Formats: sequence, C-alpha cells, structure tokens
Amino acid sequence: MRVLFSQNIQLIASFTWSSASEAALPGRGIIGWTGKRLEYFTIGWNTLEGVIAVILGALAGSMSLVGFGIDSFIEVASGATLLWRLSVDDNEQPREHHERTALRIVGLCFVALSAYVAYEAVSGLSTHRAPEHSFPGILLAIASLIVMPLLSRAKRRIGASLNSAAMHADAKQTEFCTYLSAILLGGLVLNAAFGLWFADPVAALLMTPIIRREGVEGFRAKVCVSC
Repeated sequence: MRVLFSQNIQLIASFTWSSASEAALPGRGIIGWTGKRLEYFTIGWNTLEGVIAVILGALAGSMSLVGFGIDSFIEVASGATLLWRLSVDDNEQPREHHERTALRIVGLCFVALSAYVAYEAVSGLSTHRAPEHSFPGILLAIASLIVMPLLSRAKRRIGASLNSAAMHADAKQTEFCTYLSAILLGGLVLNAAFGLWFADPVAALLMTPIIRREGVEGFRAKVCVSC
C-alpha cells in the first residue's frame, strides 16, 4: 500500500510540476493510461478519506465533516465514471457520446451533493446541534489540502491533452474538494478553539452554491472531442 501510494504521488508530481514547454506530450494511448492511473488513485484515496470522514463526523456530530465524507464518495463515483470514459477512448466514433454521458454523470454528482449538504446544514442550524471537537478531522482536512491540488492539476493536464470536458469537470471536482477541505478546516478549528458551534453548519452551508453551480455547468457544457 505504501509503495502504491508513493508511486502515484510521483506520477501526480510528474504531471503537475513539469513545464508546459516540454517536448511533445506522449501519444493519446499513453496519456489515457496515465489518466486511468490518476483515477485509480482518486478512487482509492477518496474511499479511504470518505470512510474516515463519515466515521469521525458521526462520532463528533459534525455535519461539515460528514458532508466532506459524502463528497469523497461522490468523487469516487466521478472517478469510476472517468475510468469508464477513458476505457472507451480508443473508439473514436462514439467518443463524443461517451464524453457527454460522463460529463452529465459528474454534473449529477455535484447536484446530489449540494442537496445533501444543504439539508444537513440547515438541520444543524435549526436544532442548534453542537458538534464535538474533532482533532483527527482537522488532520484529515490538512492532508486533503496537500493532496487534492496536486491531483487536480494533474487531471487538468490530462484533460487538456485529451480535449476531454469530462476530465476537466472531474479536475474541477477534485479542485473543489480543496475548497471543501479549507472550509472544513476553518469550521473545525473555530469550533475547537473558540467553541463556535454554528461555524460547522455554516461552513457546510457555504459549500452548497459552489457545488450546485459546478453541477449545472456540467450539464450545460458543450462537448467537442475532435476540436
């Protein structure tokens, strides 16, 4: 597991820190294979992150932490969708149809998440449900803040190389996970340091318009894989 983690981090770094003026990118097949590796890493990381976040959130009564965990599971669904999309990339004729389908599934994931987080946040505010302090949750948010920007940037490069709107949308979702991590971290720290119980549901509520907007944009985005 540690070897696999190290290999994938090196893979992400190679596509994140390399210069845009490098020699020609590898062929489409190799780029697609690299994209699959990134999605496998996404699925593995977010599955673990989601399980930990939901458990910690349930124990602490933290809606933003639970919402963060649910977002991780939705990102697993997004990653699985992109794996399917990349697996059929060699078939040129239906490529645009596959691209459009993947993009809409990713958009639907965003919309579903926004509805869930909004409901839980409003419920927490209306009942004055105070979460317990969660220092492990703070560490989880910090870890996500480190990994997610690297992963998003690597996916963005793959999306540009394949001219894939679906991969770009998935990169946005990963990038959005960075914002969620920052909001989550702020809410947990404010609650732990100052006892501001409302910081947690307010932080969760701040997530919803951003999530929904990304979902709507996914449905409306134009697809052109041959442009």
